[in-house]
Amino acid sequence: MSITLDHVSREVGGVPYIRDVSLTLVRGSLTVLLGPTLSGKTTLMRLLAGLDKPTQGRLLVGDTDVTGFDVRRRSVAMVYQQFINYPSLSVYENIASPLRVQGRPRDEIEARVREASRLLQLDPYLQRTPLELSGGQQQRTAIARALVKGADLVLLDEPLANLDYKLREELRAELPRIFEASGAIFVYATTEPSEALLLGGSTICMWEGAALQLGETPKVYRRPETLRVAQVFSDPPLNTIDLEKNGGMVTYGSGVEVPASGLYAGIADGRYRVGFRAHQLAIADGVAGRHVFAAEVLLTEITGSESFVHLRHGSDSWVAVLPGIHEFEPGERLEAALDPGDLFVFDSAGRLVAAPAVM
Repeated sequence: MSITLDHVSREVGGVPYIRDVSLTLVRGSLTVLLGPTLSGKTTLMRLLAGLDKPTQGRLLVGDTDVTGFDVRRRSVAMVYQQFINYPSLSVYENIASPLRVQGRPRDEIEARVREASRLLQLDPYLQRTPLELSGGQQQRTAIARALVKGADLVLLDEPLANLDYKLREELRAELPRIFEASGAIFVYATTEPSEALLLGGSTICMWEGAALQLGETPKVYRRPETLRVAQVFSDPPLNTIDLEKNGGMVTYGSGVEVPASGLYAGIADGRYRVGFRAHQLAIADGVAGRHVFAAEVLLTEITGSESFVHLRHGSDSWVAVLPGIHEFEPGERLEAALDPGDLFVFDSAGRLVAAPAVM
């Protein structure tokens, strides 16, 4: 089975929520919708589920046009960030409810509920009602109910956002195995690039209702086709600086002039925007071949294993992620360094013209 969106758009009150999206999802696949709030992730999921209808385009299941089909005629399960459970039913009955509607045998219901509750660490709470649970436990109950339903399409809209860190990390590691074993089509929405990388599969970068790029998650991360995709797929935010190449030299927007080495050697003369992620920005340590910039410390955030150093270079604000603890003071001046072979280079229209071979 496959699900195809064919040039689908949706407007609400004349405002575009989804802009001409075409894609095909196949059985056993995991597709991550990655984008900031209001980028269209939830609207796209509602179109896939049949909760909303497109203003233009059509939706196919296999070769069947189901554009006008009600959600009740589709084999779909959906989990929202805002968990929804039946308040009068126990956790066990909440999880079992779709199986009872399907008329499954008692032994099968018992086995599938127990398996889901074990996976989501709900065994001690099966006889409680949702009002007796924490927010994280209620969300786990909603996820378990979606998993046991056995739907052809499972939509997860930031389902781990309300869980504590330890459980969220455990589930992130476990979910790809669940997805692969189920054989269903999974679509998973998140605002976090790190979550997309952990889940794997394919990623669609969303921005203002448009699907900017679709591909295998590591490939989209390593080779964003546009500056906007690189920005969507970067956390902390992508660092950027202007650059002009002229012959064998390049000049950064701040006036730093260096030889056109690394990726710069293969691009035509002209103006560009250079992007680099936070882990690619180092504090200068005398390594030959790096391009060095005078910078001022704005703020240092220490997480324990890493330090996030916020810098200003000219009119640009940058973030460097450094391993270990580094206690720089606001206003402190230092040198930041970039490897010219480790950058994204975008033309004036924001299209990628050069990128590292491996990241």
